[in-house]
Amino acid sequence: MAAPSPKEPKSSPRIGIVSLGCPKALVDSERIITRLKAEGYEIAPDYRGADAVLVNTCGFLDSARAESLDAIGEAIAENGRVIVTGCLGAEESVIRDIHPKVLSVTGPHQYEAVMEAVHEAAPAPHDPLFDLTPPQGVRLTPRHYAYLKISEGCNNTCSFCIIPSMRGKLKSRRIDAVLREAEKLAAAGVRELLVISQDTSAYGLDLKYAAHPWRGADFETRFLDLARGLKSLGVWARLHYVYPYPHVDQVIPLMEEGTLLPYLDIPFQHASPKIL
Repeated sequence: MAAPSPKEPKSSPRIGIVSLGCPKALVDSERIITRLKAEGYEIAPDYRGADAVLVNTCGFLDSARAESLDAIGEAIAENGRVIVTGCLGAEESVIRDIHPKVLSVTGPHQYEAVMEAVHEAAPAPHDPLFDLTPPQGVRLTPRHYAYLKISEGCNNTCSFCIIPSMRGKLKSRRIDAVLREAEKLAAAGVRELLVISQDTSAYGLDLKYAAHPWRGADFETRFLDLARGLKSLGVWARLHYVYPYPHVDQVIPLMEEGTLLPYLDIPFQHASPKIL
């Protein structure tokens, strides 16, 4: 009697990812992929080999909304099992009116809800033998640079901007958590950190600029202290989404001493006080 052939090990479930929109949305995708890898999922390179497809949408401009809805439609046509998240996900009825077959819809940075939807669509493998997720997480950028997201949301109510209704009020990350993430990225070989948020100048306002220890010193939760902390890591740092608050002038000496690159990404979106 022939010996029974050994059973082939069951492959891990595979999730396809479509990431649209701004660098902040890209960071959301990186965090979701990091969670997926940590739980033993594989990332599918195309629709055909995926057990489900996650579409991270953008809803800031009409063109971005159209692109997101088209991407959802393509994923449904090619795979059929589609989970939607991101800014356009804040308008669930808009998505379901056009694409009623989507499995789940969540808004931006709702990582737990996304993972619950993934678990339901493609149950996680039990007890993975190895944790292949690097300590700095999974990134979708080239090796030499990374986005460092320091906060979500915005407290301003500019009449032309839809962001606060999608991403909510300002919610800053503690500065020690941000610096620890930056430290891991630098240790992994990142040479340039692109600091991003909805309103970098307002970083820490919601936390009343609370101080937290890092590397034996206290740092206040404000972007000036953040810049000084990043300097100690020996990496380049660029500030994006900076608005002309009074204290922004204080970054100039930091640029002169090399703490920051002489670069400010300042969105001039309107000049009329009435519109603003």
